[in-house]
Amino acid sequence: MRNLFVVETMEDWNISLPGVEVVLAKDYLTEEKFFNLESVRTYNLCKSYKYQSIGYYVSLLAEARGHKPVPSVATIQDLKSKSILKIASENLDELIQKSLEKIRSDEFRLSIYFGRNMANRYEKLCRELEKIYHAPLLQAYFVKNGKWTLKRIVPIGLRDVPSNHLPFIVGSADDYFRKRYAKVSLRKSRFSLAILANPDEEFAPSNERALKKFETAAHKFQISTELVSKNDYSRIGEFDGLFIRETTHVNHHTYRFAQKAQALDLVTIDDPLSILRCTNKVYLHEILAAHNIPAPRTTLLHRGNLHSLEHKLEYPCILKQPDSSFSQGVVKADNADEFVERAGELLEKSELVIAQEFIPTDFDWRVGVIGGRALWVCRYFMAKKHWQIYKRSGTGKVASGNCETLAVEDAPPELIKLALRTAKLIGDGLYGLDIKQVGKKFYVIEVNDNPNIDAGAEDLVAKDQIYDFIMGHFLERMLAKTERRP
Repeated sequence: MRNLFVVETMEDWNISLPGVEVVLAKDYLTEEKFFNLESVRTYNLCKSYKYQSIGYYVSLLAEARGHKPVPSVATIQDLKSKSILKIASENLDELIQKSLEKIRSDEFRLSIYFGRNMANRYEKLCRELEKIYHAPLLQAYFVKNGKWTLKRIVPIGLRDVPSNHLPFIVGSADDYFRKRYAKVSLRKSRFSLAILANPDEEFAPSNERALKKFETAAHKFQISTELVSKNDYSRIGEFDGLFIRETTHVNHHTYRFAQKAQALDLVTIDDPLSILRCTNKVYLHEILAAHNIPAPRTTLLHRGNLHSLEHKLEYPCILKQPDSSFSQGVVKADNADEFVERAGELLEKSELVIAQEFIPTDFDWRVGVIGGRALWVCRYFMAKKHWQIYKRSGTGKVASGNCETLAVEDAPPELIKLALRTAKLIGDGLYGLDIKQVGKKFYVIEVNDNPNIDAGAEDLVAKDQIYDFIMGHFLERMLAKTERRP
């Protein structure tokens, strides 16, 4: 990966930095040798990013050429957005109050040079703000009215920096490249992949060991990886792909990440359409029924038909909130009275609710599918003395049943056939098909985007082949995008 510092005059950055090539903005914009470069990251150090300024066009044309501009055009727009500013201030509120607690005035200006400040006590706040507003040089303005709030944040040029700060900026840039990109350069990676994960998530789709295995597999295919968090939203344009390993919801930052990644033409797993389709049980019911996929008998509930159905359904029955996950928002009604009570509670949150035939089984099949291929098969057993895989106690503790992993070739052929047929209806992402078996018949219960892949569970049989195949799938799609570019 080539790192270009784009400046307006060579006097702006006349210092040699390992791994960095300094070029003039006018040359970058006009000289043919820069048009078709591959594997380039462009750091825009122009004095202004105003609309139609030379700095604006550096980032704009870098994106058009498939280079990775810092800041991206999206970040330039985010710097003007009051809503993004408010979200940043709220998300970092605790850190802002702690970092600025010793300041006696009611206003404070914080300079951020490659994610750092000359005062160590502001280091963490600078790093977090740089993740949100990913630009080389920034100034953040805070005001205190009872508590500190972020009033605005603006990009600055090298000419706006005091001369005595320049040695620190050079050191910060050197440290930035050594820490973030040294390993990438050594591997001579052709593509880059952001892996969105939340280490504090209770039921994360992949444990820490699995995430490391994904990284190891990616490097085999010359794909550099970086674990990113929700605060790295502005940086997604730097990468060639996005792999979401955090539980997804439509009204959630995971969905916004997927939307932005797809808009920037990144290889995105899972894509926003897959998230939309899989996280809504109403949609799944409709598409399964439309394509004659065997599933439990299902009825759509709304306030208008709730009481007309209470004596027509067979009990027990299952009631599902459309966006339920990990057994939350899923309840069982054993009789008509329970049905009316529990359905009424769910209808307070959604206009439609799923009522589904209860099919008692000791376990659910889970088939992991990507790109039309089944990668793993598991039996997820119900929690002890419970009808679901997860059992929540009144104290908030969660118990789960055991997981038994099989080789794909040892699973019933009809199970695999049904899983692949169903996954194809959703898209070409990474899916987990939950299927019940009664005798020789199979019934699709759910299709999950972003399914669990934990080291020591789903990979117990196929082992590293799962991680290798998924990263190989990313590589194939990244190469296909490269070949389509003019």
